[in-house]
Formats: sequence, structure tokens, C-alpha cells
Amino acid sequence: MLNGEIISNDPLKSGYFFVRFHAPEICATARAGQFVHVRIAGLGQYILRRPFSIHSTDGDVLSVVYKVVGNGTEQLSRLTPGTVCDLLGPVGNPYTPPADDEIPVLVGGGYGSAALYLLTRTSKQRGVLLLGARSEADLILHDRYRDAGFDVRLATNDGSVGYKGFVTALIPPLLEEYAGKKLRFYGCGPRPMLLALARQLIELGQPGEISLDHLMCCGVGACFACVVKVRSDDGNGWKYARTCKDGPVFDARDVWLED
Repeated sequence: MLNGEIISNDPLKSGYFFVRFHAPEICATARAGQFVHVRIAGLGQYILRRPFSIHSTDGDVLSVVYKVVGNGTEQLSRLTPGTVCDLLGPVGNPYTPPADDEIPVLVGGGYGSAALYLLTRTSKQRGVLLLGARSEADLILHDRYRDAGFDVRLATNDGSVGYKGFVTALIPPLLEEYAGKKLRFYGCGPRPMLLALARQLIELGQPGEISLDHLMCCGVGACFACVVKVRSDDGNGWKYARTCKDGPVFDARDVWLED
């Protein structure tokens, strides 16, 4: 548990915020897919910590992207530079970095794009971001991926930007385009999207991992609110795992796909 002083806490759009903490100890070991557990200043005695995916690290600066959806995130959005929050992290099992000969394909839904960004730092090959959302208003951070040299392809349910439909529909034409090349998929976003992605990867015989961080509550394995069904260690059955302790990242082949 460490103190993290807020450096900036700025609105992006549509209720999304980008907060930067001074947190050198966390930045030193943080990896893509991990999260930080935040006790929001002024609310520590009233609500649990809130788990947020780590978006990026830059020297001693830790960045998190969040959306205002309740009392906790509303209070967080009001905190000003200089405010100190109690941080626990980095927590959770990260994504497996792509091998040198693998092209990473990042599949995000909404602000699931926040948790995938650190993969742009660990990949030796420039990859592809497939980002979907309900509408243009919910598409965020894609310019940061372009700046990192990734090929960005967008999909919206209402067709306001990019392909009209689900982001998973962008995968078959991508495979045709990259025929003969080794791809590795990484997903983060709403549960229905992740389950659809996992099914598709299994059917297509493509390797991939998904982050189930959206299920977490306490973030430390105490509340059992984030339990998911995953393949057992011997591969012959199923067991229950806590997303925060055993994940949040799981191999797409190991997740129970019945919603």
C-alpha cells in the first residue's frame, strides 16, 4: 500500500477521466493487464477500494482511465492535483507479452482500451487495435495507439464511426489480410464481447487472452464477487477462480463460455 499523489485529473469525454498519480514503486513493476486498487481520498471510511486497470506508466507517473458511474468515481473526478490517494498495486496476473515473431491484435470494447495500452510498450512488432463501442461517444484513447504505431480499426453499433456492428466482425478480414503471419489476440471490454471473442478465437484456432477485470469488486480475493468458471488444472473439468487473485487475465480457451 502506497501513497499516490494526483498530478492531474482531466476529463476526456462522455464522462471519462484520465488521472495521473505519482507512484514510482508501482510503475517500476507494473505490467499490461494488471490493476491498481484505489482508496479514494475522502471516502475511505465509507466505501471499498476501487480497482482500476493500469493504463500506462511513464517514469514515476501512473495513469488510470475511468468513467463516472457512481458515488466513488464521482468523488474521484472531483479530486484535484496534490490530493493523495492510498494505492495498492500492481495487483493481478498480467497479459503474456507477444513473442518477437507475433503480431499483437488488441481487441477492446469501450474503455477496455485503457487496459491494453501497455502492450504497445512490450511488443517488438507494431500491431493492430480493433476497438468497438456503442457509438463514437464511447470510443476513447485510439489516437494514443496510432501514436504508438498501431493500425487502428474502429467499429460502432450505430455506425457513427467505422464499421457498423460488433468489433469481433473485424477479425475474419484481418486474418485474411495477415494470412501466414503469427498473431496473438488480447481482449478487454464488456463481458458479452469477451465471451464472443473467446468463442471466435477457439473456432479460428487463434491464441489469445482476455481480461475479466470488469467483474472485480474488493480486488483482494475477500468478497468472492468476481468468481468465474475456468478450466481445471488437468484440463478435464472446470473449477471456480477469483478474477482478482487468479486473473484478471485468462487464456481464452480456459474460460467457461456460457453467460
